[in-house]
Amino acid sequence: MPAPHAVTDRAIDAIKQMIIDGELGPADRLPPEKELADRIGVSRNSLREAVKALSVIRVLDVRQGDGTYVTSLAPSVLVESLGFILDLHQGSGEGQILEVRRLLEPTAVEQACPHLSEHDFERLEQLMVDLSDHSSVEELVQADIDFHQLITSRCPNAYLTSMLEGLASATARARVWRGLTEDAAVESTLAEHRRILDALKAGRGDLARVHAAAHIGGVESWIQKGATVA
Repeated sequence: MPAPHAVTDRAIDAIKQMIIDGELGPADRLPPEKELADRIGVSRNSLREAVKALSVIRVLDVRQGDGTYVTSLAPSVLVESLGFILDLHQGSGEGQILEVRRLLEPTAVEQACPHLSEHDFERLEQLMVDLSDHSSVEELVQADIDFHQLITSRCPNAYLTSMLEGLASATARARVWRGLTEDAAVESTLAEHRRILDALKAGRGDLARVHAAAHIGGVESWIQKGATVA
């Protein structure tokens, strides 16, 4: 007899294949439970476990009393669980998170450049004005997330934007900013934000990309140095 998880995996694969084949599309309702279980060749309990697993990663939406539906399958929906997973590590993976950001974010910043509006620039300027060495860690974290996300949200590549949103772990950034305040490095970090913003305002996406890579790389080096000392 196959292990329960193997049967559940089979049900998951079957539902995934139905979506891939176009039999089920975004916002479509799944067939009734008994009908779908019989078709896949699994028990209703195994099907329920499969549906539960797919709902956790936002592929399916279980609506009590109404049925189970495929979500919009938008990239932003599918990567929502990434931030949750990162928060579970409670600060143990900042270096690796920053490495991924360093590889991806500069490209998103460059692509976003021609799509940023005057209103966007005003908002980014305000985020800069509101911060100083005397700002609380909570203020620094939120402004940091808002600054980077506003820019990358204008990147026309929805998958890239969504992946970066998933990496916006408030828990990880709180530890980084707390350390920066202790090392009196807030002013230099905000100056790096300024260089990114000035390049974007000048329409120099290529230069903004370089500044973004240097900015994230600098924080990454700070994390690695701290880990070595510790």
